[in-house]
This record gives sequence, structure tokens and C-alpha cells, in this order.
Amino acid sequence: MKLFGDSSPDNLDFKQWVEMAKNDPELFEKLRQKAINEVIEKAPEAQRQRLRCLQWRIDQERNRSQSALGLCLWISRLMWESVTGRGGLFESLTQVKEIAHGGEPVPPPGKAEVLPFRSRLT
Repeated sequence: MKLFGDSSPDNLDFKQWVEMAKNDPELFEKLRQKAINEVIEKAPEAQRQRLRCLQWRIDQERNRSQSALGLCLWISRLMWESVTGRGGLFESLTQVKEIAHGGEPVPPPGKAEVLPFRSRLT
């Protein structure tokens, strides 16, 4: 018995995905992988390896996570880091703005020497 009719990833809405995850986890996982692979294959060639690595990282965290909420928070943090973190979207847009206004792009910060400090406890 097929619960989901035409169960290609493009033909399922969110409610169907939820129902499938509850009622047929194996089919859900198979179609989840298929949908992810389709998105990666549609990406420009230069980005595919990075996307595969990112998906691997997400899958590992999914396997390790003890709760769906914890995983959601981890993914949210990961996305915000890609926007606001070093080399992220915000930094890139700031450099484009500076160049557009006649300025030079700000070089990334150089490496710094880490100084050892003695502990106050000893």
C-alpha cells in the first residue's frame, strides 16, 4: 500500500512530509536524501562540493542530536554564522559597499601572536 501517491520530492507539501515521517520513516529518509541531492545537483558546479560537505555536517549533527529542537537551534546558529561570521554575507556586502564608494576593501585581520599568561591561582 502506497500512502503518498506520487511521492517524488517535488510533489509533496509540508503536511505530507510530516505524515510520511511519522508513518513511513524509511520512505521519508529516502525522499529526503533524493530531494537534497536534487538541490545540490542543480547548484553551480563550483558550489556542489561545499554543499555536499555542509549536508554531511548537518547529517552528522542529526545523528548526534538528542532532540529535534536542539538540532534546529544548531542549524539556526550555523546559518547566522554564515551571515554575520568572519567571511560571511555581512562582511562581503560591507566590502562591496566600500568598493562601490571608491574605497579599498578592508583586508581580513592578520594572524596574531597568542601570549601565554600565568594563572593567578599558582
